[in-house]
Amino acid sequence: MSDCEDETACCGGPGYASPLSAMRSGARETLVYIPCIIPPSRRNVEPDYLVTVDVDPKSTTYCKVVHRLHMPNMADELHHSGWNACSSCHDDPSRSRNRLILPSVNSSRIYVVDTGTDPRKPSLDTSIEPWEMTEKCGMSAPHTTHCLGSGDIMISCMGDPKGDAKGGFVLVDGKSFSIKKKWERESIEMGYDFWYQPYHNVMISTEWGSPKAFRSGFNPAHVTQGLYGRSLNVWDWQKHERIQRIDLGDEGWIPLEIRFLHDPEATEGFVGCALSSNIFRFWRKPDGRWDAEKVIDVPSKKVQNWALPDMPGLITDILLSLDDRFIYFSNWIHGDIRQYDITDRRNPKLVGQVWLGGSIQNGSKVKVTEDKELTRQPDPVYVKGRLVRGGPQMIQLSLDGKRLYVTSSLFSSWDQQFYPELITEGSQLFKIDVDTVNGGMTLDKNFLVDFGDEPNGPVMAHEVRYPGGDCSSDIWLASTVGKNKL
Repeated sequence: MSDCEDETACCGGPGYASPLSAMRSGARETLVYIPCIIPPSRRNVEPDYLVTVDVDPKSTTYCKVVHRLHMPNMADELHHSGWNACSSCHDDPSRSRNRLILPSVNSSRIYVVDTGTDPRKPSLDTSIEPWEMTEKCGMSAPHTTHCLGSGDIMISCMGDPKGDAKGGFVLVDGKSFSIKKKWERESIEMGYDFWYQPYHNVMISTEWGSPKAFRSGFNPAHVTQGLYGRSLNVWDWQKHERIQRIDLGDEGWIPLEIRFLHDPEATEGFVGCALSSNIFRFWRKPDGRWDAEKVIDVPSKKVQNWALPDMPGLITDILLSLDDRFIYFSNWIHGDIRQYDITDRRNPKLVGQVWLGGSIQNGSKVKVTEDKELTRQPDPVYVKGRLVRGGPQMIQLSLDGKRLYVTSSLFSSWDQQFYPELITEGSQLFKIDVDTVNGGMTLDKNFLVDFGDEPNGPVMAHEVRYPGGDCSSDIWLASTVGKNKL
């Protein structure tokens, strides 16, 4: 079955024929899937789980958790997720988006969840055990999942079996859900996120750092020790070889989420650099080489009573609207979400901003002594009478671009370090309404899912996915679907 609401308009495999088709005719989301991570104090006695949240305003269970799928193992640290099929194989009617792939950053286990039999109540199909990845690929710490037009599933990895930094990719058979082999001919220094574009025979990947480093929390000394990255890695898609490494310099520490423009013929995109709190634009030059330039700079704030005298925004997630008009990103430490008009790709224009918790709000122990953007510290935010905890982290935009869902957990050890209230009281899910005509965002004060209310105690909710695909998981291969499918 296709993801389209109108089968006759979509006619084909999963997803949509183009990004604009998804934006204009895609069904409104009614459910979202979110991994929930058990706090460190309970992780050895309770497993992480996947929740289904009802986001249909017409439903009697609107804004509630309607199902919980508990994993069979402990201490996995579920993180990002992806699909077995997406718009990259829209021209293949034999394919169906019916399995959610759930890698575990700590255990290196990969779960395969059946969302097709009953989307409201997913069930566990199978799992890929850590030893399979170690024996066949010599990798650990899986992160980003993308389906390929070939039918395979590709997952980026960040470490070797010992937890030291090592970047690479594993190929998973899309039918048997077994690891086939490594994708790359030679592993590289670091890994994290990636986005491929066969139409231009290119893939670009980013760098977080050594699993041994980030699993223990953030230590600034690890940056100077070379345990975190600051480069983009450009790959030849057909040859599976790195052909270029772009060093972003001191303005580009810890480049995390990377997004090509959705237009499959575009040769540019954006990447968010967490520690440096900058957005870089990358593009292909006339000579075929790739380059990058800083286009958005979030200034650090001079502060007292915090870990460092300079507080970065810490850009942790970014995404683009399906019409490639807006970019959104979250500043997890400062506490705001921003919307920029990127019609002029080299000169983004700030058109929307929402404050949602953060470390500098009035009443906190932190005192801002110098701020290049604000004249006063933002006030605490309450939704449905409850204080917003933590800061905005993972974001997901509706297909039509009108609703932005936000969670607040980054990674359990980092949560514990920067926002201990997420560990003791749980994270939350919010919704922001978006003006898609002129730009602008408004927090929906009537929407809240509080994961501090979970039956067995508080948990940290991470990435949001829709059953029908979304802005950060679907990749289109060419203007004509199926063209140059590799």
